[in-house]
This record gives sequence, C-alpha cells and structure tokens, in this order.
Amino acid sequence: MWRATARAPDGGPQVAWRIGVDIGGTFTDFALLEEASGRVFVHKRLTTPADPAEAVLAGIPMVLAEAGAKATDVGAIVHGTTLVTNAVIERKGALTGMLVTAGFKDVLEIGRELRYDMFDLTQRFPEPLVPRACRAEIGERMRYDGTVATPLDAAEVRAAVLHLVQHERIEALAVCLLHAYANPAHEQAIAALVAAEFPALPVSTSADVWPEMREFERWTTTTVNAYTRPLFDRYLARLEAGLGEIGCAGRLYIMTSSGGVVLPEVARRYPVRLLESGPAAGALMAATLGKRLGVGDLLAFDMGGTTAKGCIIRGHQPLRRYEIEVARLHEFKRGSGLSLKLPVIDMIEIGAGGGGIARSDALGRLRVGPESAGADPGPACYGRGGTRPTLTDANLILGLYDGTRFLGGRMHLDAAAAAAAIHEHVARPLGLTPARAAAGIHEVINEDVARAFRVHAAERGVDYRACTMVAFGGSGPAHAVRIARKLGIPRVVLARGAGVFSALGLLASPLAFAVARSRQLALAGIEEGWWLAHMAPLIAEAAAPLRAAGVAEAEITLRCHLDIRYVGQGHAVEVPVPAHGTGQGGAALRARFEVRYAELYGEPLAGTPATITGLKVEAIGPDPLGGRPFQIVAGDAPTRRPARRLADVDGRGARDCAVYDRRALAPGAVVAGPALIEEAESTCVIGACDRARIDADGNLVVELAAAAEAAA
Repeated sequence: MWRATARAPDGGPQVAWRIGVDIGGTFTDFALLEEASGRVFVHKRLTTPADPAEAVLAGIPMVLAEAGAKATDVGAIVHGTTLVTNAVIERKGALTGMLVTAGFKDVLEIGRELRYDMFDLTQRFPEPLVPRACRAEIGERMRYDGTVATPLDAAEVRAAVLHLVQHERIEALAVCLLHAYANPAHEQAIAALVAAEFPALPVSTSADVWPEMREFERWTTTTVNAYTRPLFDRYLARLEAGLGEIGCAGRLYIMTSSGGVVLPEVARRYPVRLLESGPAAGALMAATLGKRLGVGDLLAFDMGGTTAKGCIIRGHQPLRRYEIEVARLHEFKRGSGLSLKLPVIDMIEIGAGGGGIARSDALGRLRVGPESAGADPGPACYGRGGTRPTLTDANLILGLYDGTRFLGGRMHLDAAAAAAAIHEHVARPLGLTPARAAAGIHEVINEDVARAFRVHAAERGVDYRACTMVAFGGSGPAHAVRIARKLGIPRVVLARGAGVFSALGLLASPLAFAVARSRQLALAGIEEGWWLAHMAPLIAEAAAPLRAAGVAEAEITLRCHLDIRYVGQGHAVEVPVPAHGTGQGGAALRARFEVRYAELYGEPLAGTPATITGLKVEAIGPDPLGGRPFQIVAGDAPTRRPARRLADVDGRGARDCAVYDRRALAPGAVVAGPALIEEAESTCVIGACDRARIDADGNLVVELAAAAEAAA
C-alpha cells in the first residue's frame, strides 16, 4: 500500500501525512501520521450516530490544526467503521429482495435445523433480513458438479425482479442459487440482466460474495451484503464529498474484518467484509506491538464506550477464522445469531463498555449492559440528557477518572449527575451506598469480561497464564489489570495512545484481500498440474485489488490454505501450503494434512482416503510502517509533579493514590501502585501491590503481584 519512503500507494506524489479514523459506538478516534518523521497526533471526539460522517469531517480539521498540517498534504485516509454491524443489529438496512432456486425459498428459516439451547422450548432465532414476501423462486437448477440440470429462463427472471421492484418496493437484490459456487453462470446471467434492465437496483450474487458450499451460510452472507450495500454506498458518498469539501484529496482506504484495507470500490461491492472493521485494526496493532516486545502470545483486550472485545494472538499472528455470527439474540449462545461465511480475525465481543447501562433486575441482581447509552445521550455524567447509570458514571464516582480532565480537559464530567443516576437506579433498589453500588458496577463488568474470555480461551485450547495482555480502548486501561488478575495473566502492556489504539492500527494495516472457493478434489493420484488449474486463478483474483491500488507484484505476500477432510467426515481441517505449485502433488499434500490433523486430534487415520473441499488465498501488501514505531506528540506541557486523589482501585474502598501524567514518565520510570496514570484518551489503573514501568519505546508495562500478595 504505502512504504516508509513516503511515496503514494499508486506510485504518485509523496504522501506527507496519513490519517487513521476509527468510528466506534461512542467515540470516533483519529491518528495523524507524518511520514517523514514518524510523529503521530491523536484526537478523540464523540460519535454522531445520526450521521457518522459528521464526526469524521469535524475531527480531521481539528487534528490537522494541532499538527500544523494542511488538508492538501494528506495523501491517505484509512477508515474503520461499525456502520455495517450496527445496520444489521439495528435492522436499518435496505428492503432487500432475493431470487432463489425453486423449492429453496425457506432455507433462511430452516437453517441447519440446530437448537442453540436444547432445554429452552421458547427459544427464538433472528428474523432473516429478507422477508418471505420479498423472495422469489425461479425454475433453474445447477447440479453439485456445476453441470446444468434446468436452464435459466430470462423471461421468468425478468418477471420476478419486476414484481419485487414494483410490488414489494425492494431497494437491493440478493441472488442465491443452488450450487452456484460450482458454476456461477446462472447468477452471473441474472446480474447482467438486472444491470441492463434495472440499473438502479444493486445486486449481490452468492458466487461473488463468498462462493463456498453450504447454501445456508452462503445465502445468509449474501443477504447481509445486499442489505447493507445501499446504506454503505450512501455513507461513502457522503464521506468522500465531505473530504473533498475540507480539502482532503488523499486516497481513501477502508478496513476489513480480516485485518487488511481495501479501496472504496471493493468496500462498496462487499460491505459484509466490514462487519468487524475497527476492532480488527486494534488486534493487528496489538500483534505489531508484540513483535517489537518479542512476545508472541498475547490477549488483545479492547474496551471502548459500547463493547469489549478480545483476540488471541499466537506466534505474533491473530487467530483467524472463516465464519462469524452477528446480531445474536443471546450474547453467549452460539447459533442464536445470523451465521455468515467470510474471513475475519477471531474475536469475542461482549456487550460491556463505558456506556454499558447498569440496573437492578427482577431478582434483585446487579446487571450491566449489553444495552449502551452510546454517544447520544451518553452516560449521565456527560450532561447530554442521559439519566441512566453507566460504567463511566461508576468509574467517575470511584475516583478512577478526573471529571475536570476527561479527554484532556476538553470534556467535563458531572459527578453529581453520575451519583444521582447510580443512587436512583442501582443503590436505592439494592440498599447500597452510591460508592458501593459503583464498585459493584465496576466489578460486574470485570467478571463478565473475564468469564467470556475464559470460555473463548477454553474453546481454542489456550492457557492465558502464559500470555501477556495488551489493553487498549478508552475504557480498557481502567479495567485491564483487574481483569488480567482474574485470568491469571502476569503482565499487562499499554502502548502510548492506548485510548486511540485502533486508529493507530489503521495506519499499521497493509492492503489485503482474501478469496475462497469450494472444490471437490480427491488427494489420491492428484497431479501437480492441479495447482495451475485451480489455485493460480484464485491467487490472481486475491492479488487483483492490491494491484489496482498500485502495489508491485514483488511486494505482495501470499498465504494459501487448503480445506482437507477424510472421506465421510462432515468438516475439513485447514492446512497451510506454499504459495507455489512445486511439490504440491497428492502425496505431499496428504503428508501436510496428516501432520495438521495429528496436531489437532492426536493421530491421523492411516489408509483412509482424503479429499480437498476448499481453496483459500489471502494476498497481503507491504508493511506501511516499515517496522518503525510511532512517536506520539503530546499537546500541552505535561504535569511533572504527581498529584493525588482518593480512588477505589481494587474494590476495597477509596484510598489515597498517586496520579501521574503519562507524558511526564520517561523510559525507565517505575510507578508503584496504587496509582492512576492518565492520558488524554484513557486512564490506567494500577493495583495496590502492582508495579508499572515505562520501557524504551514508551510502553507502560504493568507487572501484576502474585494473587496472595494482592489479597494481603
């Protein structure tokens, strides 16, 4: 994409400045990088939910002014957003129609016929994004091997689309035909017909969005893509026009869920790939930080204003997967959401953030989240009309935040409003003092996050006790140490600018694009020539978006995987293979498969035939930073002398704590707890027996005391 030599991604004029912009549910974060020096200026402001682009367009001039830079000097804007996710969760997408093979109209309801809770007789499943009345069957049929059983009737297609447009008023169309992954000819013919005769109707075909077998997930993914496409296109058009109005002529890039960035035209075509856009950047930045620290196994912990997220990093690489569930009806019940197939960084998301609303439930128990106050009206202490207590209100009452210096003093928090909200909705119903209720809110969130992380780690066979936690997000540093202690993690690292870490991650993310295909190829007797016929076209397809952005062939890294299973098994094992055809015959591939199978299950099944069922390729561009660290520039002069205030750092009541301005802590400085270390965008809470030090790169490294010592 771009290199440290400061040339533009397409080889054009020099890129003087680059901006990373991450839109969260509560705050929008900015990171402005000067290419020549590596200096970074950061900014944070409330998100504007009614029009997310408004906060972006207001914040960019602010951070440019702080750096003394001009909009015309910006060569690239890298953007991460939760817009697509929110549209699905809140059902704010387009009215979508669907064309399906005759007899398969109800696949979206039938799903896999699996119950996510065997003992709940009242369980519900999410409603499909396409109402049944907006689905039309057409009499075509493709066999599993790609041969045509029933030809496509263009007149029937024309009549079906005309009915959906005129009578159902659809705004987007998903084309989902049986076995289209094996032969996309019918879907492509429909897309061409619609483009010619209904040019205003955006079309998403399943063979284009994610051409893998298993029609339920393929079709659900396609409907999400179609459902969000008009909304995302309007948002991008608004953003691009606004950037032009403020003088930013630099190229726009969009972050995807798989941890790479793409050009706007690719994002417009596949908005479903942006579901975990911003959080993926944070996970990648944590992996980058781990490389500099020489620590390969990490837990990336991100807590913002709306949610908390966790990602396991092994060997400097975030764990990845090719399926995701969104809009779950029950947060921790797999199967209660919309099942999608697409490449994503493997993250767990918990409805727990600074805006998480606290309440007493019908049984007199304290609950926090998943409902969030968001940016509008926000927590009670924001003074924007919110009256319900949140985690941010609790942290303010506990003394963890300084209400006069929130966001570096640009935002003042109302402690009286926070105390009144906690008293009314939590303390009085539960018979507690406001301080005790606030401590309970803080602890409930910590335990909810720790419990979710334990399950996530157990499902992936990871022992957190051998990991280091990298914590970030506006709320993450205030909770990281106590959550790490619950998980048995001995060390927590917070980089400079932890409160805008995902925005920094956008600047560190390379161009990348992943593709996949379903194929049925028996390993027995497979010749090396199969690579040219099957993998080479996939490699070209994955690399095409990078070439379009100006990345040279020599700078593209390829990651190739095969899905292989024994005959008779229902699911495959992902096997990494070299990105070339040499030595890729059947015997070599079987040997690789058996090694991977033994790693997962103990022993291969000797003598059992095996089959390739899927091909996957990811093309990755060069590191945009060239391995250089950031140099975050402070705004006003730091406060050199530590202040003090009463704060409850461990749930045992308020105690006198030293308060440090992080900008005043030089490399080698050591801070003994209890202490609070403040930045404009976040506050790190250090336990009474813990110690923190500033390393050579300016990272804050907290060594946790042993459990017995901390309890003393």
